[in-house]
Amino acid sequence: MSTTPEALDPPVRNAGNTAVTQRKRPAPRVLDRLRAELRPYRRTVLAIAPAVVYLAIRLVGLLVLAWLSAANDEALIDNLRAWDGQWYLEIAQHGYGGVDPSMVDGYGHRYPETPLAFFPGYPLLIMSLAWIPGVSATGAAVTVSLACGVAAAYGLARLGRRVGGSEGVGLLLVVLFAAAPMSVVLSMAYTEALFCALSIWALIGVVERQWAWAGLCCAAAGLVRPTAAALIGVVGLAALVAIARRRDTWRPWLALVLAPVGMVTYIGWVAVQTGSPTGYFELQQRGWSSAFDGGVATAKFVVESLTEEKSVLETFTVWIVLAALVLMVLCLRQRMPWPLVLFAAAVLTLDLGSDGLMYSKVRLMLPAFPLLIPVAIGLARRRATTAAATAVLLVFFGSWFGAYSLTAWQYAI
Repeated sequence: MSTTPEALDPPVRNAGNTAVTQRKRPAPRVLDRLRAELRPYRRTVLAIAPAVVYLAIRLVGLLVLAWLSAANDEALIDNLRAWDGQWYLEIAQHGYGGVDPSMVDGYGHRYPETPLAFFPGYPLLIMSLAWIPGVSATGAAVTVSLACGVAAAYGLARLGRRVGGSEGVGLLLVVLFAAAPMSVVLSMAYTEALFCALSIWALIGVVERQWAWAGLCCAAAGLVRPTAAALIGVVGLAALVAIARRRDTWRPWLALVLAPVGMVTYIGWVAVQTGSPTGYFELQQRGWSSAFDGGVATAKFVVESLTEEKSVLETFTVWIVLAALVLMVLCLRQRMPWPLVLFAAAVLTLDLGSDGLMYSKVRLMLPAFPLLIPVAIGLARRRATTAAATAVLLVFFGSWFGAYSLTAWQYAI
């Protein structure tokens, strides 16, 4: 007896008494089943997702750094506290006056005021955590950086939802930030994680018109690094705009007053210590040749790197700088809140418009996180596989670039 399709799917009758073949429904796809099973836990998943995504990417970065450290006969722990990290750890452990005399500036010199080039906010956090029994200064520094990175991730997720309109944009923004070139410093004894977290939450305060919060975060950022000048300018201008439009009563005045307090306090203290109102800027220029030249030195470096034989790190540095400029144009074309765009532009201006160490340019661009928003929005509109593949490539490239600059590259970052 032969088996026909009708025998497998017995006919049924519709209202018009016409034979209709009953078909089996296709089984739901695995991804659909997974989404259905996770739906009751959606809030919990969304609550922990920024931290999990950020820490997972930083773990990949640490593994790549450990691999390249071993390949170059270096210790992972030494690389986590390399270069500027040594200064912050010395200041945290011994204060400005007790820094090891053998530590020198970028030109190999040492003056009594040389340690004052490093702001006190990060060393104070290291010192407060290192008081816990059993916690070393290096362990405290890395812990502070990782904790601040998680705080930054939650801020980015919030901004992504607000600007990009979806949870996906927020999480992709976290991925791009954690995987950015030179994101390795987010796991080191460096100030980037702390400064980025404070900047992100200060700008959230501006965008959401939480003026006291914006002012406090900006004041704290002013105790962390000189790039806070960009943040102070943006928060102050946003407060002035709100005041001119008579919005939020007296609250914008609070942000206007609080924003510069941290940086003005430290710069003023250095002025007293050095006996010069411009003491901080003079020691930066003398020790690290860090002065604003309008981008002349950067332009020269870009041209030389593209026309002469250079190292792989110098070549990639130039292309990353050029990519940042392209992303800046995209930010200007999109309808992003103007304080975010202005902050990114100000960070790029301070970084690329200054001379000094060219190999630090990519690291100093890290706080310009609004540049990543157009990329996050674009990836969120693509297929999940396309977005995932792009994210994986960026994670491994960023992890390699940072690890290579700390191990195979011989100069400071």
